[in-house]
Amino acid sequence: MIRSFADAETERIWNRERSRRLPPDIQRPALRKLRQLNRIVSPHDLLIPPGNRFEELKGDRKGTYSIRINAQWRITFRWEDGSAIDVRIKDYHR
Repeated sequence: MIRSFADAETERIWNRERSRRLPPDIQRPALRKLRQLNRIVSPHDLLIPPGNRFEELKGDRKGTYSIRINAQWRITFRWEDGSAIDVRIKDYHR
């Protein structure tokens, strides 16, 4: 279950509102991935489908997980008490 968002734009997508800051072509797939994230009981549930490219980040991002929306955009989150927190849609090339 998603408990909190790290930014307003990600929450806007979750609430099925259009974002002016995120590219239009990623908004529908991002919502699909957010719905999937909301249904999981463990972060490792995101290993399937393999297209998620689920990974646990390292270094100063340790404890944060990532799944891909596409080659450029990711959804990152932390996992606490059975819920996803600090969920964010992020451009990994910036």
